[in-house]
Amino acid sequence: MKILQVSKKFPHPAKDGESVAILQMSKSLAAAGCQVSLLAMNTTRHFVEIGDHMPEELSYYHSIRCVKVDNRIHWRGALRNLFSSASYHVTRFISEDFRQALAETLQNEQFDIIQLETPYLAPYMPEIKANSDALVVLRAHNIEHEIWMRIANQVKFLPKKFYLAHLGKKLRNFELSILNDYDFLVAITERDLVQFRSLGYKNGCVASPVGLNFHQYQPNYDAFQNPLTLSFIGSLDWLPNADAVRWFLEEVWPAVHSEMPVVEFHFAGRNAPADLLPPHQTGVYYHPEVPDARSFMLDYQVMVVPIFAGSGIRVKILEAMALGRVVITTSIGLEGINARHKEEVFIANSVADFIDSIRYCMENPMALQKMGEKAHRFVVQNFDSNKLGTKLMANYRKVLSTHAKVNQEVSGDAHS
Repeated sequence: MKILQVSKKFPHPAKDGESVAILQMSKSLAAAGCQVSLLAMNTTRHFVEIGDHMPEELSYYHSIRCVKVDNRIHWRGALRNLFSSASYHVTRFISEDFRQALAETLQNEQFDIIQLETPYLAPYMPEIKANSDALVVLRAHNIEHEIWMRIANQVKFLPKKFYLAHLGKKLRNFELSILNDYDFLVAITERDLVQFRSLGYKNGCVASPVGLNFHQYQPNYDAFQNPLTLSFIGSLDWLPNADAVRWFLEEVWPAVHSEMPVVEFHFAGRNAPADLLPPHQTGVYYHPEVPDARSFMLDYQVMVVPIFAGSGIRVKILEAMALGRVVITTSIGLEGINARHKEEVFIANSVADFIDSIRYCMENPMALQKMGEKAHRFVVQNFDSNKLGTKLMANYRKVLSTHAKVNQEVSGDAHS
């Protein structure tokens, strides 16, 4: 089975959830016997210096091609877009160079499946249909417009609230307009699959969550012998992450520090907004770049994820649990992860919930490591990338069989 994976970012190094999701799935499909090639944008906002040789970690790819794409946010473009029906989220990823590279790739090689990572690649459907008979799959990491609608609902400043809601509405219109252009949909959670169907999706579909390769996630419980420390890690140029840290520092941290002054909070992530720097509260530390996210998470017993806007699965939560860390997060943060409150995770949806959960961690140090061990077992049982890749390949084989029959019938009708 030959698969072309098309991505709006070069996913290495895997410093964010989207990159982890792309690489873990492609590696598991390759391990299951598929020949996987990658065509990726190398965008200005997440630019990666790529030398003459690709990283050894990506050697399982049959081929890799990258195209530079300028997707910077320009105020003039954003202003013009206010008076357009097009989604500014999507138009920033439209590139003639990438369009040409995609067409050339499809003309030079035949694929069974073209897997688009996120709907931001939907504008390239005409090139795909014109140059390939492959099954076109959308792998939906999120319900994209849902993220922005949730963000807008959290914002109190009315002009910003209006603007974000406006962007969310246009993104929703775009997602709905192309929803049934795909031959097959791979949703990241069962919950998202239900949502897509309620929005009008009618073609074949399956839910396949992000999986992890557990050779890369070895738990270490030494940190549980130390005084309580909290962490957060995530790209801070992603609005939900920045808002999460801001909310925690403004609403939760003052009470935590007053009641439990020995507790420290360490947050990491590139491109933090200016208002988060430098941290002004005592006991708060910022790490702008960490060489290894897994090592960072292992340094602290508890990871807080106060996410109130998002969709899909928070990969960093899965990674933390795989490493045996205790996670305190919201119901939205835990979507797609059926862990239980006070068993594998803490669920906290308010300031009081977060304070109570941190207090419990402070007062019950012996229970924390046991919860971390339960978290690790839970992820191993439910999010093994090789098992998920094998299952997805079996689904692909079934739908490819049907797709081939349909193409033969169409071809026969055309000749008759």
